[in-house]
Amino acid sequence: MNLLLSLKQRNAVLLSMAKYLDEEREAILLANKQDMEGYQGGDLAMHDRLKVDDAKIDGMILSLNQLANAEDPLGIERFNFTHENGMRVSNKTAPFGTILIIYESRPDVTIEAAGIAFKSGNKILLKGGKESLNSNLLLVQLWHKALEANDTTREWVGYLEFNRTQTQEFLENPTEKVDLIVPRGGEKLIAFVKQHATCPVIVSGRGNNFVYVDSDADVDVAIDIIINAKTAKISACNALDKVLIASGLPDKQEFISLLIEKLKEHKVEIIADQAISEFEGTTPIIDPKVWYEEFLDYKIVLGLAVDLDDAIERINKYSGGHSASIITTNEEKADYFMSRIDCAAVYHNASTRFTDGGQLGLGGELAISTDKLHQRGPIGLQHLVTNKWYVKGSGQVR
Repeated sequence: MNLLLSLKQRNAVLLSMAKYLDEEREAILLANKQDMEGYQGGDLAMHDRLKVDDAKIDGMILSLNQLANAEDPLGIERFNFTHENGMRVSNKTAPFGTILIIYESRPDVTIEAAGIAFKSGNKILLKGGKESLNSNLLLVQLWHKALEANDTTREWVGYLEFNRTQTQEFLENPTEKVDLIVPRGGEKLIAFVKQHATCPVIVSGRGNNFVYVDSDADVDVAIDIIINAKTAKISACNALDKVLIASGLPDKQEFISLLIEKLKEHKVEIIADQAISEFEGTTPIIDPKVWYEEFLDYKIVLGLAVDLDDAIERINKYSGGHSASIITTNEEKADYFMSRIDCAAVYHNASTRFTDGGQLGLGGELAISTDKLHQRGPIGLQHLVTNKWYVKGSGQVR
């Protein structure tokens, strides 16, 4: 297998894949129906992620077309200088090599994440969950069809049909070189991969995202943002789990009552700290560990914060380092909050649901990293590369 495909070859494969997805809609929906009917778990988020419909196929096609039209992330010069001895030195982006993507439930990862990794010049190994096997195997067949249609070996996209034991064995003793692993799933999956992997892992960790309603908040804006962030897509890692409300918020009682009413309209279970649990429609916190939990469900925790510093301290303690938002009309407070919150994405008067590669201008994402190396937040096309030094001389020795 060639170490690098040309930009023209990579784009042609992506466009062919987009065409085949459109042509094979019925087959894809049928395969996914088999997966949906075979799913026995009670995990609402996983069930939501498993489903493929026409809209999701449209999203896959759009992603591939956007990738085909995106600039090449490879060979971009990041740095250059001429050494005092005359050598010309530069640093350019380069592919990682082989990227293993381990994921649960989401058949769209088989297209969108693999597409980003492929456009970045990498060989792809996919390890999907057993719950989405029928969907994934069909989509990988289409990848192979697209590769062969463009005189490119199908080895660029592989699928590991492994059980847990086989996956562990592969992670510990890979039968082929793996340069980077990206786990997409819950905390148990991520911990499993980190424990057994022998190469770098990009951690797409828990969300457990917070909104802080400041004493200077526009309460109408706060309500809209909280409802959107909590209910628009409960299976998303950028969904909201916790709300802290400033104890000095004017008309605080009325705001909390209205917020509870609106959340109840969306059938959200409301868990509350001691002060807010006095309101009808809430359940008091039984275990303080709930502050650390990512729900991925119609569930939320409401609590009071003494002031801005108290909110910042608690968010930095409990959140997963993913996303946090402040609702305030005070720009100075917003800047203070955003500079001190230790999350990959911080917001002022906006929903946490925007922590997404497409929404943040990346055209898509492989994952959302809650690590700080080598990239934080959405991992887009331009981030799925490493670098290489190029040194051109004329006989120089040191």
